[in-house]
Amino acid sequence: MVRQTWLFSATGKGLNRVSRDTTPDWAALLRRVAETQDNDAFAALFAHFGPRVKAYLMKSGADAASAEECAQDVMVTVWRKAGQFDQGRASAATWIFTIARNRRIDMLRRDKRPDPEDLPWGPEAEPDQEDALALQQETAQLTKALRALPEAQRSMIERAYFADLSHSEIADVTGLPLGTIKSRIRLALERLRHSLN
Repeated sequence: MVRQTWLFSATGKGLNRVSRDTTPDWAALLRRVAETQDNDAFAALFAHFGPRVKAYLMKSGADAASAEECAQDVMVTVWRKAGQFDQGRASAATWIFTIARNRRIDMLRRDKRPDPEDLPWGPEAEPDQEDALALQQETAQLTKALRALPEAQRSMIERAYFADLSHSEIADVTGLPLGTIKSRIRLALERLRHSLN
């Protein structure tokens, strides 16, 4: 006999009796939040993901109070930006945890900022013209080398190094196997190395 429990339904408003083994359609709930600002749908998302986001943040080193504050901020962002969720690019969980990961990075950056009294006074020294020219040339060379990569490889490099996504997160977003992602990144890095030498 399947045990019954009350869960928010992804197809209607309010609570419905469903089996404990039934997982709500989180993507449908996000769509309801985006389209109609459905409070019941958001409450279901919050009840499920809020504690999980807080636990994730605490595992990543945040104290309980910071994790709670950050989790609240993540869920407010979910409410406000639900319309940006694209089920074709990522699952609801991946989308929400990507927001959480980015908020955690923001927290770490904020915490590492120097106090105003620790900041140096006066203008910073101008960079050496030779160094500035060399940096410009290296940047132009790298941009050209990136543009020369096949689209599939360039896309992987951009996601891994510019968007700072892990291989698993790229797999979630693209639906590609992990081996394909690693192979494309490896091939792209080899081409870049060759182009820049």
